[in-house]
Parts: sequence; C-alpha cells; structure tokens
Amino acid sequence: MNALVKVIDLALNLYWWVIIVMAIMSWLIAFEVVNVRNDIVRSIWNAVTALTEPVLRPIRRILPNLGGVDISPIILLFLLYFLQQLLHDNFASAFRGF
Repeated sequence: MNALVKVIDLALNLYWWVIIVMAIMSWLIAFEVVNVRNDIVRSIWNAVTALTEPVLRPIRRILPNLGGVDISPIILLFLLYFLQQLLHDNFASAFRGF
C-alpha cells in the first residue's frame, strides 16, 4: 500500500510540473520568444497540450469569461495540491520515510 501511495504522489508531482511547463510555454509562444514552427518546440507543445487539455477543458467550461485571462491552470494546481494533502493526511504512515 505504501508503494502505491508513493507512486500516486509522484504522479501528482510530475503532473504539477507538466502544468507549469504548459503555462510557461504558452507565455513564451504568446510573446513570440519561441516559435511553434520549430520541430522541437512543436513536439513539446503538442505533448504538454495533450496531457493537460483533457483536464483543463472542463474547468474552462465552468469558469466565467475573464477577457482573455486563463486561470484554469491555477485552479488545477490548487486541486492537485488539495489531492496531495488529502493523500498525505489519509496515508501519513506511507510518507514517514519520504
């Protein structure tokens, strides 16, 4: 059971970083610092978008229109933090050696 809880925690941590990378890349693309015509940038962008968009889309449907400001990644990061805290509180014995 401890191993399963640690793997879930690790997956949540990795997904946290995928969301951060997606947000930073979206800013860099919007301000034309990086260009999606570059094969590496396009590959990374497609991978990050494929990983985050299925989770962000329902959040965006619920949120009101804020005039071009997308706060759905922030909401998702809060939800991931809540899940991690729930996981840590309910399975605290698994994280004693962490």
